[in-house]
Amino acid sequence: MNLKHATKEAGRRYRQFQQLLSLKETPRIIDLVRTAAADYIRPKHAPLPVGRDQVLAADLSHPFQHPILETQQAEPIYLNWVMIPPGPGSGGHTTIFRVIRYLESHGYVNRVYFYNLHNSDHQYYESIVHDYYGFHGRVAELGPEMEDAHGVLATAWPTAYPVFNSRCHGKRFYFVQDYEPYFHPVGAISMLAENTYRMGFHAITAGKWLAQKLSVDFGMSADSFNFCCDSSTYQRSETSNRSGLVFYARPEADRRGFELGLMAMEIFARRKPNIDLHFYGDKMGRLPFRFIDHGHISPDKLNQIYNQCYAGLSLSMTNVSLVPHEMLAAGCIPVVNDATHNRVVLDNSFVRYAAPNPHALADALEAIITNPDFESLSKTAASSVHGSTWDHAGETVDAILRRALAELGMQTKHSTD
Repeated sequence: MNLKHATKEAGRRYRQFQQLLSLKETPRIIDLVRTAAADYIRPKHAPLPVGRDQVLAADLSHPFQHPILETQQAEPIYLNWVMIPPGPGSGGHTTIFRVIRYLESHGYVNRVYFYNLHNSDHQYYESIVHDYYGFHGRVAELGPEMEDAHGVLATAWPTAYPVFNSRCHGKRFYFVQDYEPYFHPVGAISMLAENTYRMGFHAITAGKWLAQKLSVDFGMSADSFNFCCDSSTYQRSETSNRSGLVFYARPEADRRGFELGLMAMEIFARRKPNIDLHFYGDKMGRLPFRFIDHGHISPDKLNQIYNQCYAGLSLSMTNVSLVPHEMLAAGCIPVVNDATHNRVVLDNSFVRYAAPNPHALADALEAIITNPDFESLSKTAASSVHGSTWDHAGETVDAILRRALAELGMQTKHSTD
């Protein structure tokens, strides 16, 4: 029976292989072989993104009441930031350290704790925090306990578990930049991520959509800061010569809608073969149309590319990325999939929204490059974001923290009177 089944399966695979060969589908054959090999060697039970010990220790039905560290008017506010060790160029960590730098300049003392689940080299990642992100405070491994602080902040869902479990003093905050249960298929891991919104933390979210969602769906206390733009890096050049489109291509990040965007760009390439198509984010390899494959690039180089392009395609199936604001600052008009979360967060009349299908996205891109008044559109779009700097975000987070800590102090005082 087993031999008969194996022979039948081998025949099926052979015929499929022959058919693909006859259609000259060599890249597809290679992809199928690589996928099959990856499936074969992939462990049946992949490691969890969070330690099992942390999940088992987190009894959400009986949360520990963390004692507070009273704030004194003449003393700095101490914050513990718990994060995954960052690589250079991480958008999420870039935002975190922009806020940290602002808070430091306004009297806070910030400590960074790595939740280092895979025992990565601490010294290496500490050097990235110092050299790439410009943070020179304490960077420690997250052990059984942290130092007491006024506020303790989780920054990604796996870090929420040790923040919840820690017995150190400090009000618990959750710096939320995306709805992370959507990062995983519906199942145990997505539920473990969702449960972190039931831990009683005070959320500080990137954009209003997340604050609304966490408040309505989970009853969280939630405040938000607006997305901002690094206008010292992303600027419109008055001498720019635009001849192309740009696509933020991230095939490994499902929430960035890579396949949808790729099909839209293929449709556009057929319609306008003389327009240069710039791809950045990851290296693409060969595609069935002409394009410029930039891969991972520096912000300065990216600003140059934006200034060569009429429009850019940036898709977000969850919370929006920083890319649309960066495009706008350079006078490059972003095309974004039409969704409530994108409209709420971007809140900019120069963003172009299109239905999330390849033809509608291609139509929106084409409408921009054929706009007879593009030069005026580009200038006014750039000016629409240059008044919003990351200092505004830092100022908002500062106000949220101070208000929440003051309210906590008042509650504690009343309970002891």
